[in-house]
Amino acid sequence: MRARCHLIILVAAMLLTGCKVSPPNRVERYVVHEVKHHITVGNKSAQNPIPLTTENLADGKEAFGHYCTVCHGLDGQGTGVPFADQMSPPLPSLASPEVQSYTDGQLKWIVENGIAPSGMPASKGTLNDDEMWSIVLFLRHLPPAGSLGEPEVYSH
Repeated sequence: MRARCHLIILVAAMLLTGCKVSPPNRVERYVVHEVKHHITVGNKSAQNPIPLTTENLADGKEAFGHYCTVCHGLDGQGTGVPFADQMSPPLPSLASPEVQSYTDGQLKWIVENGIAPSGMPASKGTLNDDEMWSIVLFLRHLPPAGSLGEPEVYSH
């Protein structure tokens, strides 16, 4: 009985500390920096095979809307996402120079493989290559912050 009580207390403590929202600490910042450094090396030369057309841009916006807006907002800049400024590590604006400095191949790699320490999920097996490349196309042509409103999931 006593062991069971200790186990319950241990699990509760782990859940409570694992669910807290706090600014990233030095170790988290270091890990994210190192991950970003390695991403910069991977897939750098891959070119987006999807040409820029109104239809392809709409496809990218639609795929982004289905798979990315819960965290990134409709505009890719966190608009309307109630926890966007509380993420640890912080969620970058996808329109930021830091994100836009990645090549198309690197952005596709991030969409496909995710960034585990940051909470960015992998889309491999969920999205096909054309959908991932269309999302990259949309990321290159993001609308102004706030211009698309907030995701419906948060408006109810």
